[in-house]
Amino acid sequence: MGIVSWIILGLLSGAIAKIVLPGRDPGGLVGTTLIGVAGAFLGGWISAHFLHRSVAHHFYDLKTWVAAVGGALVLLIGYRIVFGDSRR
Repeated sequence: MGIVSWIILGLLSGAIAKIVLPGRDPGGLVGTTLIGVAGAFLGGWISAHFLHRSVAHHFYDLKTWVAAVGGALVLLIGYRIVFGDSRR
């Protein structure tokens, strides 16, 4: 999978993470999608290096999606903890 595929996967996983964790985020839609892209890379890296489960080179592989959405969820939760609700 190329870098463009990971970016697209990150955008989609950011949207899925936003559906799973609804609420107001400090960064809004743009911040959530950027967190999704970073989370996709982070999830793939963690899966390959620490869990010894390399992500497939196919866009439609379930392990790839789980790693990307999991990474996006971790970053979104961390982002909410650090920055909270800055829209008040």
